[in-house]
Amino acid sequence: MNLVMEQPLLSTIHHLLNLPDGMEKVLNAPTRTYVQDTKAMAATPADIKEYPNSYVFIIDMPGVKSGDIKVQIEEDRVLSISGERKREEKEDPEAKYVRMERRVGKFMRKFNLPENANVEAISAACQDGVLTVTVQKLPPPQPKKPKTIEVKVT
Repeated sequence: MNLVMEQPLLSTIHHLLNLPDGMEKVLNAPTRTYVQDTKAMAATPADIKEYPNSYVFIIDMPGVKSGDIKVQIEEDRVLSISGERKREEKEDPEAKYVRMERRVGKFMRKFNLPENANVEAISAACQDGVLTVTVQKLPPPQPKKPKTIEVKVT
């Protein structure tokens, strides 16, 4: 006597627990937003330089207006650079694209900042299509000097 086949509820549970691999992948697929964010991050290359007093992040952003760029500090130590490159709004109705290779759409990069980054001293400037974000370093902690205690003679 097969208990699973005789009771519909148990049969359904048994069927759900034995989902084919393809179905499990569909149910656990990443969200559309996650996929878009991942593509935006992968398509935004950056250079990072370390100087004695700062970290400098350099990102090419040709054709992006400074008002379309957002630089933020998230979760205390995550530098987030995001924005959007938009298609030209004034399109000539007589012109048609033969080829479209320039990337449009959202872009984003996130960087974990080191402990010595001063999240209160960050500047950003965009010139000639290049965004430069400068994060100042905190001064190194001063070594503690030994405290001299006066010995009293009694």
